[in-house]
Amino acid sequence: MTGRLREALREAPATVPALAAIALFVVWATDQAGYPVTHWAPGAVVVLALFALALGVIGLRLREVPVAVRVALACLAAYTAFSFLSILWAGVPGDAWEGADRTLLYLFVFALFACWRQRGATAALLLGVWIAAIAGLACYVVLHLDVASDSGLQRMLPNARLVYPSGYANANAAQWLMAFWPALLLARSERLHWSARGLLAGAAVLLAGVALLSQSRGSFYATPVMLVLVFALLPGRARTFALLVPVAGGVGASAPAVLRVGDRLLNGGNAPAAMHAAAHAILLAAVAVALLVALGAALEARLALAQGSAARVRRGVGALAVVTLVAVLVGGWVAAGDPVARVRHGWDTFKNGHAEEANRGDRLTSGLGSSRYDLYRVALDELLAHPLLGIGVDNFQEQYLLHGRSTETPRYPHSVEFRTLAETGLLGGALALVGLVAALLAGARAIRAPDPLARAVAAAALAGFAYWVVHGSFDWFFEIAGLGAPAFALLGLACALALPEPTAAASTAAAPAAAVPAAVSTGVGPRGPAGRPRARARLGVAVLALLALAAGASLVAPWLSQLKIESAARVWSAAPASAESRLRTAERLNPLSDEAYLVAGNIALRLGQLAAADHDFALALRRTPDDAYATLERGAIASARGERSAALALLARTVRLDPRYALAKHTLRQVQRGGRVDIEALNRSILLEAKQLV
Repeated sequence: MTGRLREALREAPATVPALAAIALFVVWATDQAGYPVTHWAPGAVVVLALFALALGVIGLRLREVPVAVRVALACLAAYTAFSFLSILWAGVPGDAWEGADRTLLYLFVFALFACWRQRGATAALLLGVWIAAIAGLACYVVLHLDVASDSGLQRMLPNARLVYPSGYANANAAQWLMAFWPALLLARSERLHWSARGLLAGAAVLLAGVALLSQSRGSFYATPVMLVLVFALLPGRARTFALLVPVAGGVGASAPAVLRVGDRLLNGGNAPAAMHAAAHAILLAAVAVALLVALGAALEARLALAQGSAARVRRGVGALAVVTLVAVLVGGWVAAGDPVARVRHGWDTFKNGHAEEANRGDRLTSGLGSSRYDLYRVALDELLAHPLLGIGVDNFQEQYLLHGRSTETPRYPHSVEFRTLAETGLLGGALALVGLVAALLAGARAIRAPDPLARAVAAAALAGFAYWVVHGSFDWFFEIAGLGAPAFALLGLACALALPEPTAAASTAAAPAAAVPAAVSTGVGPRGPAGRPRARARLGVAVLALLALAAGASLVAPWLSQLKIESAARVWSAAPASAESRLRTAERLNPLSDEAYLVAGNIALRLGQLAAADHDFALALRRTPDDAYATLERGAIASARGERSAALALLARTVRLDPRYALAKHTLRQVQRGGRVDIEALNRSILLEAKQLV
């Protein structure tokens, strides 16, 4: 077994840097899902280095890469370049730069996993390691919750929804379920050892149980969509159903105990005892399903049914699957009552909000109440207003403050589709769509590969990516690197399984190509003088090196700037001069962002330096002219200094920029009545509002 794996790694050397990238994804999963720029930007530099290493050591012959994969790479690269271009017309260029860098990360992740051929065994190794790591993290979370005190549970499950370790309940659920679907589908493969299949099935139960603790309605509604996609598009329906039955049974058996935790936290009761029972239920169900599936897989391997008997069994299981599906639909119809009334209720809660339902015990079935309808309305309006180019990457917040109707201040549209269209327009949407379709076509080719294990891994990887897309269609997962990067890695892994076997001629020709470090060979033979191919190779190396340096600089500068800002915020009270120096460095490192100026202005206010604070906020507005917060602070400073007319103009502008900002309206009325703003009290109110939002 070890010898076969070693041979497979020799034939697929890109597995090694891909494993390093997977280790990075797992690190992100342990803390805020890699969302802060100080988390994902250094990781993006690591991914860039891994890609450059693979390119230099292994080499790349583009002509051997399938056309569909090349189209996907080209479109994703073009979309990344377009994201950087959107900085030119973005209202908040600093946010656009950060969003473009995140897209650059996804480009390198996809390229690292898609550009080099994988064998079924090496691809299974990559996918299995990732599933095992995420399942291990889920097990740790369960055990951590099991011994937590009541206050600890309140902290990790605010509003009875598990946010640990990602910090966001919906991202938490997606993190586990992105691994659930690959675990479920990979466990079907008869080419895996029976023990591995059992462990994968048990991991699927564990992952689903922990996901249920987050009470995510997005995952609740994404699950039936995924079931339809899996049974409609993937082969092996009978095997899928045969495995889904025990897994669903295990999840269903532990679900009452899991849901009871939220009820105890919301309505009073012994929450630690409920969590203890839920943890035991999840782990026992996972172990029981693992043993059951392992036993079934061992029996399947031993019996080695004849072809005719196997066909009859598949037909029987398929018929049972259809009957079960019909029974589930009928049962759901009866349980739901009048379907027209249910649809009407769902649309009403979706359109009108009904935010109070978020704290009810029946959150998963209480409707679709949230502010997403209003977010999508604003995103659609922005698309209609800027149809070709969009408003700029990650520039949704200012437009929502101006045109939204809810009291929320979302930074993102909460939908990968609306995000793409509103922020990059029809041009960006077309690039993204063509690239996605091309990659999926390559993955579909991998599902028909001659190697059964490769087919199973391709199907499992595509299912993990599909879950990210489905759930991300009504959440802001594109902006969470700890979810987006593994999703693009799964898509790239499926594409890598579509690459053809290297021919003998190609293997012979690859040797001289690999001798040129980091050269990308087109597969075209030498023409003209012997020195011409070498000159082209050197030119290619130079161009690639320049692009790599530019990409690295683009990733490093905002990251280091943010580190300087955070360190200044920590030390300002003890060392204000040092904090100011760090903020000035941050301003130079990121010449597009206004954050360093905003922090400097706040520090100056704390120190009572009104003139310095006003200067910093004015500089912030040079970089982001429509920032409501900086405008409000300048208005308050003008009022405190007795400059009533300037204060009125600035505060009126603040209200125009954010018409629903009650604190700004109150401050404006106070100045209109002849009063002066108490800046210290104003900032206490701003801080209190920020804490309440968090």
